[in-house]
Amino acid sequence: MSQKITLKHFFFSTLTSFILLAGFAACQGTPTPFVPPQGETTLPGETPVSPNTLAPPTPSPTATPTPIPLALTVNGEAITLAEYDASLARLLAAQPDLTPEDARTRVMDEFINQLLLSQAATQNGFTVDKPLLDERIQTLVTEIGGTEALNTWLTANGYTEELFQLELRRAIAAAWMRDQIVAGVPTTAEQVHIRQILLFSSAEANNVYAQIQSGTPFDLMVSYYDPVSLGDLGWFPRGYLAEPVIEETAFALEPGNYSAVIETSVGFHILQLVERQPDWPLEYNVLMSLQEKAIRTWLEQQRTTNTISVLVP
Repeated sequence: MSQKITLKHFFFSTLTSFILLAGFAACQGTPTPFVPPQGETTLPGETPVSPNTLAPPTPSPTATPTPIPLALTVNGEAITLAEYDASLARLLAAQPDLTPEDARTRVMDEFINQLLLSQAATQNGFTVDKPLLDERIQTLVTEIGGTEALNTWLTANGYTEELFQLELRRAIAAAWMRDQIVAGVPTTAEQVHIRQILLFSSAEANNVYAQIQSGTPFDLMVSYYDPVSLGDLGWFPRGYLAEPVIEETAFALEPGNYSAVIETSVGFHILQLVERQPDWPLEYNVLMSLQEKAIRTWLEQQRTTNTISVLVP
């Protein structure tokens, strides 16, 4: 990196007084040290004491280091209480409408997820060496408008240089592991193209279904209830929809066929299968959703097999 980021105001406290003891001289001159005379005798009844028999000096007590307060650990790797509190303060400042409880949950979950991901990255052979870290810092410097601007941002957000680099290392490793997870999500899949008639009462849905059964074209009914989009749900693969019953029914249909009335939490549906493809490119929003689902599933599995200790309420 061409310019080193320094946040000296985080590292150096105000200097107090330093007392340098160079030596002392008496007002009347330097006193002569006492030297016992050679062959000194003892008084009757006294026992001579050899300097070697004197009791050794009592050692000074060793100070016990004060443990650093921790917020959580994942497989022994810790997040300090100070780091947790700083992240919580940043989140509440950015989203003041969050309740303290929701903010604490989000910060805790993010730390746990990042540690799980970054540790998995390390286990898979990925390391954040100094050249990579310096490269990412320089990218941030360029994006934010210079070293001074970055330092100002760090100060405003409660970061020391050490904490900033620690969290950046963790974020880089976690992002690498996320990339490995989403790389396992295929970009093509078996998909169906579905249209639906969505109604909000059972009686009306059954009436519409009866009309279609009696020969009224599905196209006519769907254009009446949804003249804008004609009930088009687009293409989707298995595992995408929030309502599994819709997915199961859709994949069981043959092209041109329609379903019976299906009740979900949204309402009452009648589906028609427009087309089916065994290996069709996933639309962007579908691919993003499946990738997010893959990451969530991975994290849920990791939480059950790793040692996580939450040390704050």
